[in-house]
Amino acid sequence: MSTSDAPVTRIARRRARPGREREYEATIRDMFAAMHATNGFLGADLIPPEKPGDDYQVVVRFACETAMQLWDESPERRRFHARLVELAENEPAYRTLTGLEAWFTPPVVPPSLHPPRGRMTVVTWLGIFPTVSLYLWLVGPLLEDLPFLLRTAILTGLVVPTMTYLLMPRLTRMLKGWLSPPAR
Repeated sequence: MSTSDAPVTRIARRRARPGREREYEATIRDMFAAMHATNGFLGADLIPPEKPGDDYQVVVRFACETAMQLWDESPERRRFHARLVELAENEPAYRTLTGLEAWFTPPVVPPSLHPPRGRMTVVTWLGIFPTVSLYLWLVGPLLEDLPFLLRTAILTGLVVPTMTYLLMPRLTRMLKGWLSPPAR
């Protein structure tokens, strides 16, 4: 599976014009509703600023880069972005996450709250231990005559895509309540 087939998350940071915050938020929510018509759209979140006057963050998730591109090239997106120019002080700053860095994309929480590293470590281990064990059991005997570094390269070449595309998306979805418990 290529990176263009992997789920993709894009985060846009932008500041609403003073006094236009409610309009800005309503327009973003209307844009999310329009995104639902795009094949491969997985979801979106609006993260308000931590303090008044700071940037909003808009987090959108697509099944792959092609699905995101469909939205990016749509007339609906152009219409919403033209409207947002009136409501925002600046152009959005974008950050796109794919593969490993998208494993732990948090749900709607302030940007300062991320899953604790210890919990991310446990979830990663829950994926790696059985994956490495399975590949060592299945493929290990076939590789025992190869040099150590070549064996390691082959095994990690199997483990990393399995973790990135198969296990981690499922584990983080199954354990999201534990990874990101509600704030107290």
